[in-house]
Amino acid sequence: MIDNHLFRRKEPLLDPRRIGWPRVMDMNDRALRNVILGLGGKENGVPREGSFSITAASEVMAVLCLSRNYEELKERLSNIYVGATYGNEPVFVRDLKVQGAMAAVLKDALKPNIVQTTENTPAFVHGGPFANIAQGANSVLATQLSMKLFDVTVTEAGFGCDLGAEKFFDIVCRYGGFAPSAVVLVATVRALKMHGGKALADLKSPDVEALKRGLENLGKQMENAALFGVPVVVAVNRFGSDSEEELETVREYAREKGIPAEVVDVWGHGGGGAVALAERVWQEAQRPSRATPLYPLEMPLEEKIRCVAGKVYGARDVAFTSQAEADLKRIKGYGFDSLPVCIAKTQKSLSDNPALLGRPREFTLTVRGVNLSSGAGFVVPVTGEMLLMPGLPKTPAAEVIDILPDGELLGIF
Repeated sequence: MIDNHLFRRKEPLLDPRRIGWPRVMDMNDRALRNVILGLGGKENGVPREGSFSITAASEVMAVLCLSRNYEELKERLSNIYVGATYGNEPVFVRDLKVQGAMAAVLKDALKPNIVQTTENTPAFVHGGPFANIAQGANSVLATQLSMKLFDVTVTEAGFGCDLGAEKFFDIVCRYGGFAPSAVVLVATVRALKMHGGKALADLKSPDVEALKRGLENLGKQMENAALFGVPVVVAVNRFGSDSEEELETVREYAREKGIPAEVVDVWGHGGGGAVALAERVWQEAQRPSRATPLYPLEMPLEEKIRCVAGKVYGARDVAFTSQAEADLKRIKGYGFDSLPVCIAKTQKSLSDNPALLGRPREFTLTVRGVNLSSGAGFVVPVTGEMLLMPGLPKTPAAEVIDILPDGELLGIF
């Protein structure tokens, strides 16, 4: 619709150099991160620079997961920022008059999906925004429906507490109108040993000393979880290679910090492997608490970013590139200074550098650009080398997938 709008020279006249809306695709493809569109003569459109993001990073996905009904869905879609005119005036989806068509396409997608688990219990699986580049939670509608139908609702906030939990409290809870009674922080011995400097290939071998070095990462994440004013429980997700000494080391560390911890083995024993955790979470959830966002919405955008970077990531300072400063000036000029921030950051480190493991200190978070997601209702500062369109690894999964003469597939699972 955007390129047809350009081709037909419809009002408002979009400046091809100021289009802020990427195409999306649900496959990793680094070659499409930056592209030239409209080549091949005037009948093929207006030549311009464009880009692709992964589907989970699309603002439409964020809008879908934050909308509670068809009316809100259409309203949020209409507010999506598309680009600017030659006079630098903002252009939104409503100016292209396609919000109704977009909402119609998403009519059934808005309805939560209910599935049956392997133990015959119901679960909602709905939406897929990643927590490193979006809000990282399932749909508000699915959560509200679960809360209405069941006594207890358990929902996941993606990746670590620095990403999923922060965005859940500061974005999802604000728009959903709900708040959790407790936070479960999932930790693994393997990940903590990696944060302690142990090589990825050696994580199955017992190493209490590497584990102890990596525990400072868990310590910071426990501090992060406690920032929001609700009880915290650590769930130590058992792997077959974990030694009893390693598991007890993690539990004891959490207890020393005043946080209850339970070992869970759902992979090996199903729901029975998490009974102790469930009982502990239920106990902690009965304690009086009041969930609190990290910052007020009236705080300036730069200060919101500094607030999250300092309190949650542990950054000493925040550096804004000239592009990020220009983006912030434009966004504030459009009147969106009061939106929450949804920081795009690597999930591999508390910092914006995936190589800094454990608990990085005295680092500067670099914001290289800021995107406006006015339909979803947040601003996206992009940090470090974070990419919105991933590339394939050195050995893609496709290289090990095959089919036998009888039709049996290999390498799928």
